[in-house]
Amino acid sequence: MSGSAARRAFIGSFTSAGGPGIVVADLDARTGALTGTGVVESVANPSYLAVGPGEAAAVLYAVSETVPGAVAAYDAREAVPRPLGDPVQVGGDEPTHLCLAQGRLLTANYGSGSVSVLPLTAEGVPLPPTGVLRHEGSGPHPERQRSPHAHQVVPDPTGRWILSVDLGTDAVQIRSLDDRTGALRPHGETRLPPGTGPRHLAFHPSGDHAYVLGELRPTVTVCRWDAADGALRAVGETPLFPDGPDGPVQPSAPVVSADGRHLWAAMRGTDTVAVLALDASGERAELVTAVPCGGSWPRDLVLGPTGRHLYAANERSGEVTWFDVDTATGVPRPAGSLPVPAASSVAFG
Repeated sequence: MSGSAARRAFIGSFTSAGGPGIVVADLDARTGALTGTGVVESVANPSYLAVGPGEAAAVLYAVSETVPGAVAAYDAREAVPRPLGDPVQVGGDEPTHLCLAQGRLLTANYGSGSVSVLPLTAEGVPLPPTGVLRHEGSGPHPERQRSPHAHQVVPDPTGRWILSVDLGTDAVQIRSLDDRTGALRPHGETRLPPGTGPRHLAFHPSGDHAYVLGELRPTVTVCRWDAADGALRAVGETPLFPDGPDGPVQPSAPVVSADGRHLWAAMRGTDTVAVLALDASGERAELVTAVPCGGSWPRDLVLGPTGRHLYAANERSGEVTWFDVDTATGVPRPAGSLPVPAASSVAFG
C-alpha cells in the first residue's frame, strides 16, 4: 500500500482544537482528489502520521502531541483502521514528528527537546522506548529558543544516519543508531545562523543535498550531505521573502519534487506555498513565486504518491487542499479541498 499504489490518505488533526482525530479518505490517483470515508477513534492530538514501509505498510502510526507524549499504531488494512494495542509513552513531551528507521520507530519530542527510539514487534506494534536522547542548548529568541525543541527526526537516504532538526538550538543533530541496542549515538552537529529556528528538512532525490526550512527566519538553507562521513554542511541560503515578510510568518514544511527540479515550502502567516527552482547540482535554490494555499495556516505540505499533486493541511481554516503540479514550472494549481477541522498532517498508504 505504499508508493504509487497508495489508494488512501490519512489526515491527522488537533483534537484539542476541535479536530476529529484521524480522518480516512479515498484517493483518486488520476485527479488527486480525496473523499472522506471515516474517522479513527484515535489518541489525543494525532498531529503527525506515518505509514510503515514494506511489511509494515499495513500499519499507521500517530504521535499524540500531549504531555506526556505517546505514539499509537493502527491496522491500516481495515476500512476504518483499528488500534493495535494501547498507546505507548515515548519518554518525552509533545512529540511533533515520527519516522521509521532500521526497523524502529523514532519520535521528535518538541516539548522536552529529545528524540526517542521505540522497538517494534514483528507485526509493527511499538514497544516502550529503548533510548531517549535529549538535545542541549538554546538560541537567541526570548520565547521560542529558551531550551531545545526537537521538531523533526528523519533517516538519511541511505538509512545509516538519523538527523534531528532542533528549532530551539538552531542546529541539526546527526546520530548513528546502534542496531543491537537501539541507542542513538552522537556523531555530529550542523549549526545554523542564530535565530533561524530550523523546523524541518527534506532531502534531494540524489541524496547529496538537504534543504532546511527555518521557522523563525523564513529561509531555506541548502546543505551538502556526505553519507560516507555523516556530515551535513551548509553551502547557501535563500530568503523566502526577498523584500522581507509583511507581518509574522512561520514556514512549516519543505517538499522536493521527485525529479529534483523544484522545492516547495508551506508558509504560515502568508498562507501561501512558496515555489523554488533548484539547479542541476542541487546547490542553488531560487525563489520563483508563491501561490495561495487555499486556506489558513498550512501546517503540513506533502507530495502525493504519483508526484503530480501537492496537499496542504490548513490547520486554522480546517481543510486539506490539493493542487495539480505543473511539472515544467513547478507552480501548483488549485484542484480541490476536503474539510478537516484543525488539520495538521497528511500521509498516504
